[in-house]
Amino acid sequence: MKQAKWFLILHIFLGIYAMSSVCSKLAARQAFLSVPFFLLYGGMLAALVVYAFGWQQVIKHLPLTTAYANKAVTVVWGILLGFLLFDETVTLRQVLGAVIIVAGIVLFVRADHEGEDCS
Repeated sequence: MKQAKWFLILHIFLGIYAMSSVCSKLAARQAFLSVPFFLLYGGMLAALVVYAFGWQQVIKHLPLTTAYANKAVTVVWGILLGFLLFDETVTLRQVLGAVIIVAGIVLFVRADHEGEDCS
């Protein structure tokens, strides 16, 4: 149960990491060196700092291989955030790719846990 809590925390921080890209994309739409540009760019940097500190806490509680395997889910976050925030179309290839990523993570984490049981 404790590990499930850290998986949830990991994915919250991965969502924050993905939000840094949202701030970056929004900043790119602003006039260079304008106030909104600086605010959004600062938001991107703040998200990256929060993610970096959170990542350090997560890897204290989860196996490093498991945590790194879950980083691939940021691609899925990117697809979802692009669809929700920027009205980007989601193609069948993107959906299939996201399913493959999630399936790969699940298989890797399950195999990693089976290896722990044998020890």
